[in-house]
This record gives sequence, C-alpha cells and structure tokens, in this order.
Amino acid sequence: MDAPLLYTGTDWNFDTLRRSYDAIERIAVDELGLELYANRIEVITSEQMLDVYTAHGMPLTYRHWSYGKRFLQHENSYRRGYTSLAYEVVINSNPCISYLMEENSATMQALVIAHAAFGHNHFFRNNHLFRQWTEASAILDYLGFARSYVSNCEDRYGTAAVERVLDAAHSLSRHGVHRHGGSRPMNLKTEQKRERERQDYDERMFDDLWRTLPDTKPAPGVDKLSERRRRLGLPEENLLYFLEKSSPRLQAWEREIIRIVRLIAQYFYPQPQVKLMNEGCATWVHQRIMTRLHETKQIDDAAFLEVLHSTSNVIMQPGFDHPAGGPGFNPYALGYAMMTDIARICDQPTAEDRDWFPDWAGNGDALGTLRHAWANYRDESFVLQFLSPKVMRDFRMFRLMDDTTEPTLLVDAIHDDSGYRSIRRSLARSYDPGLGDADIQVVDVDLFGDRRLLLEHRTVPGQLLSKKDAEATLRQLALLWGYEVRLQEVDAASDAVLATHTASPTR
Repeated sequence: MDAPLLYTGTDWNFDTLRRSYDAIERIAVDELGLELYANRIEVITSEQMLDVYTAHGMPLTYRHWSYGKRFLQHENSYRRGYTSLAYEVVINSNPCISYLMEENSATMQALVIAHAAFGHNHFFRNNHLFRQWTEASAILDYLGFARSYVSNCEDRYGTAAVERVLDAAHSLSRHGVHRHGGSRPMNLKTEQKRERERQDYDERMFDDLWRTLPDTKPAPGVDKLSERRRRLGLPEENLLYFLEKSSPRLQAWEREIIRIVRLIAQYFYPQPQVKLMNEGCATWVHQRIMTRLHETKQIDDAAFLEVLHSTSNVIMQPGFDHPAGGPGFNPYALGYAMMTDIARICDQPTAEDRDWFPDWAGNGDALGTLRHAWANYRDESFVLQFLSPKVMRDFRMFRLMDDTTEPTLLVDAIHDDSGYRSIRRSLARSYDPGLGDADIQVVDVDLFGDRRLLLEHRTVPGQLLSKKDAEATLRQLALLWGYEVRLQEVDAASDAVLATHTASPTR
C-alpha cells in the first residue's frame, strides 16, 4: 500500500521536514544501505547562508578581515542577481550539520536533505581520504578553541600583531599540509594536552646559562650539510609545520596561531581531491531517493517535476564557449553521469562494458559497487578505473595535442579503443592533486650561521612561478621566519637553477 503524501504545494513547516526526513531515512538506510553520522538539520536565512559562505562552510571560526571581504563579495553578487545562493551547505562533522535555506520550497527541502544529510554524509563517513585525514567528531570543538585562542591573543598582544601572523599564515596555507602522511587528525583534548606539556617543558628546561655553551660540532668525517639537514628533518614540504617547529623568532602564541591555520588547512585537504566523487555521490543518492518517494506516491507529480528540473540544472554541462563554462567538467555532471553509468553496467552491461570492466560488469550489485567506489577512491583513481567509453561518447570527449612549436592543434585521441584509454588517462591526470600546487620544499638553513632559509621549487622549463607572486609570498614567509628567505626554481630533470627569488623580513 502506498504511503500518504508527505506534503502538497510549496509551503512547509517543521512537521513537514520531520515527515520528509523520516521517509528519506528509511530509503537511505533500508534500501541503499548508507552508513551515516548523526544528522543535525538547521534552517537559516539567506543572510546567514552568506555568513556560512564567508567561513568556508564552517559554523564558527576566528575573526579575520578576509572573511568580511569575502562576505561583501558574495553579498554584492547575490543582491545584484549575478549569482544565486546554494540551497544547502553541509559540514564534515559528527554530527553532520546540514544548513537549509528557509526560502526553499518543501520539495527543495526534501531534496537537499537527501543530497546533503544522506549523500554527502555517507561519503564523509566512509571515504578513505576523510577517514585518514580528518576527525569529524573533533572539528567543531577545535574551531571553538581556535576562535577563543585567537580572540584572547588579540586582547593580550593587539589585533594588528595577531592579524599580521594570520595574514602570513593564510598566504602559506596551501603549503601548510602534510600530503604524504605524517599527520594525525585534529583532536582538541590531544592539542590542549600537547600545549600544556610544551609550556611545562619550556619552564623546566629554561636556563640562561645554556646560551654560553659553545656550538656543537659534528664528528670528524661527517658532512656538515647532511648532518644539518638530518637534524632539521629536511627536505620539508609543509612550510607552516617547519616554521612552527624551527622559526628562531616566533613567540609561543605565534606558533600556536600558525598551528591553528595549519590544522584547519589539513582538515580541508581531502575535499578538492574528491569533489567529483562527493558531488556525484550526493546527486545520485538524492535522485534515487526522490525517485523512490515518487514511485511510492509519497510525493506527487508536481513535486517530482520540480526535482527533475532542479537536478537537470545542477548536472548541466556547459559547452566550452558557454558563458557559464570554465576549465574542466562540471563535477555534478560528470560525477552523476559516472555513478549512473556504473549502476547500468552492473545491471545491464553491453559487450563493450564486459570487455572494459570484466571484474564487475553484470555483477547485479550496483549499490555494493557504488559503495565500494565511494569508500576507496579519490577523483584521479576513480576516473582511471571507472570512466567508460559510453560516458566519453556522451560528453563528446577527445584529446588535443597542443605543441607550441606548431601552428595548428592535433586531435590525437578519438573514439576508438586506443583513444578512449588515452582520453581516460589524460582526464584522470587532470585530477591529480600534485598538479594544483607547486612542489616547494625547505632544503637547508644554518641555524648557527646566517639563518638564511633556502627553499627549492622542482619544476620544468616553461612552468616557472610568477616573479611578483613568488616574491610577495616569500615576504610573508620571511616575516614569520625572521631572516632572509631564498627560493630557487630548479629544473627537475637537469638540476639547473632556472630562477631565484629572495625576500627579507619587514617585521
């Protein structure tokens, strides 16, 4: 027997949200087998949604002028009609917090609950990158600690001094993460215990006589440069971590602020690596749930048409010359297309599908295959393993070879077996997180000499840093280091120095 309608028309109240949530939960858990954090749903105004945008989706954070600037940019764009606001924002926390706009219709509230509170929630809890790099139960407490700590520092040391450290740390935050392990997810109790232990250690060990001791010299036959690098753990790619640990000029409160910026940057580190999968998962989940609600007559035809209209707008892929177009594919469009295609291949594979995906084509377990993919891949590996020729044809993909020495472009991969594999490899590589940021590492510093910090950018000819941007960022690094900073751009193949940038502190 079909269930009664959850609602009619566009109006809603909190009883409507509760009925919709319960119906969505039954499908998500009982039919789709989703594993979730506890949910917290909050309904907010458009003004509050702009506040959430300002803080990168976080419900609370420390004060900084850049957040106010971002708020004004979003507000002006929204008020003038240049952009619209998201229907929802969801936070990778436990409980998982989903913000819904109060201006949404009843159908849109149900859709975004399915999308955020169940689709994104399942992905946050199960994907290996989030499990490895983040601690969902700790982020809200840590943000509260960060806000309180920064505010107390402003009271004790002045807003200008705190802002100077935050400005410099923010400019380096893209290079303030551990990319290859070596970092634990944040935990407020552990952080507070570590801070107390560090203060106790400093108090026990302080003795002014230590500064009168002669410098320690390496044993005979030991290379001084190698020994110096070994003691400092060089090379080091996490610039904020190195500054926090080794800067000779920073005070204890400045190190803690750098640590705050670094840990929050680390929390966000997985998100761009799984944007395609995360949005594809949430969109596929919400469409499946809303379809089941319609099939069981819990929403009417008018509501389902609104669902189809909204989803179609979200998964629209603009053409390369469309004003809304940009570099790369719409993650909602390609992600949803790949999730839908995986389900098709599991249930109704063609001979081509069986040839390309012999391990799982026709296995009859679409939900299990999707849950496995959501848990164990990031965008790069997901595309490399699951992108099918059908999706490449649907998106009319091909590959261009752009040789700058030639006057024309060459289409070097088309719709044949070899071309499909070349296109898939190239597209997967475009999601490689290593291509997004320059490979810059601290390689040497003589703490008992001139203390000049030497960094190295491993690059290839034709991909050098902008001189203006590099030197502006180095000035912020020099401010935190306290001495001269030098960055050498080195050819990865020949080790030739291609360019050098320097900056001195202006503290």
